[in-house]
Formats: sequence, structure tokens, C-alpha cells
Amino acid sequence: MGILGWIVLGLIAGALAKLIMPGNQGGGIIVTIVLGIVGALLGGFLGSLIGIGSIDSFWDLGTWITAIVGALIVLFIWGAVTGRKRH
Repeated sequence: MGILGWIVLGLIAGALAKLIMPGNQGGGIIVTIVLGIVGALLGGFLGSLIGIGSIDSFWDLGTWITAIVGALIVLFIWGAVTGRKRH
């Protein structure tokens, strides 16, 4: 799967992660998209290391699960970092 595939997967994974983890993590749609892409890359890389999913297949269920879990992790970390700032 090429970089465009990972971007599309990241867009969708980021949106699904935002639906699963509602709340104010800070940032708008652009930040969610970027976090989704980063999470998809992270989840896909870690999943391929342990044998879940494949970085070459867009329609593999394991790929989607690892991408969404990766996006959730990145979104959680982002919310923890940005949520502690005082105004």
C-alpha cells in the first residue's frame, strides 16, 4: 500500500478514533487528520511487527484494527498533553 493509501486509511482511522473517544482533546479537523495518519502509521508498523495486519493490504481487517488502535493511542496522548495546559 502506498503513501496515499496510508493517508486515506489515516483519515478514516482518525475519524473513527474521534468517534470512539469523544471529548475535547484539542485541535480541530486538521489535527484529527494528522493524528489519524500518525496513528495509522504507528499502529500499522507495530501491528506488522507482531504479525497483526499487513502494511501492504488496505482491506485487511487487522490493518484497520491496528490503525484505529494506533490512532486512539495517539489521540489519547495528544489529549493528555494538550488537556493539561492552563489558560
